Amino acid sequence: MIRINLLPVREARRKADLVQQATILGATVLVTVLALGAIQWSLLHKISSAKARLTEMNRQIDQFKPQVAQVEEFRARKQAMEQKLDVIKRLDRARSGPVHVLDELATRAPDRLWITKLVAKDGAITLTGMSLDNEIIAGFLTSLNASPYFKNVELGESKLAEKDGLRLNNFTIRAILTDPESKSAEAAAKTAAPAAAPGAPAAAAAPAGRKS
Repeated sequence: MIRINLLPVREARRKADLVQQATILGATVLVTVLALGAIQWSLLHKISSAKARLTEMNRQIDQFKPQVAQVEEFRARKQAMEQKLDVIKRLDRARSGPVHVLDELATRAPDRLWITKLVAKDGAITLTGMSLDNEIIAGFLTSLNASPYFKNVELGESKLAEKDGLRLNNFTIRAILTDPESKSAEAAAKTAAPAAAPGAPAAAAAPAGRKS
């Protein structure tokens, strides 16, 4: 019987398999190292580009800082000027307001009606006076309601009293003071705005003359 020794063949095959596995493992490691190197290079390139852009942005910011400071200074000056103008306008309205109110009362007060006391406080006004009859007081109320300087005009009380042999009606009228100039400013602002809404109210009529 012929005997064949297969051990050398098996040993050679085993060595060949080991060499093949080592080659595959080495190739895998090499590919992995190359891939990691490429990723690291890409990241370093991106970081370098980002740093360059950041440096350029900082340079541009430093370049425009003087202009930005000038703009902020101009804005502050404009705001301060607008505040001063607003204060001047309010002071002018406060100065001229009572004159207009007194002129309105003098113009709209009919004959046979006398105002004996006037108290203005916190935007409201209270008138105390005398009249020959209630119809004159009613006409005075109507005239004050038509004035741009008064609103919510109401009769507080009206009672008969005798003075120097005359029977007179003592009355008290209360109203809210308004500022037509501020209304005109608001109307002008609305007019300057894009297309006014349809059906806008017409301008207030001029004050009526003295009643007889």
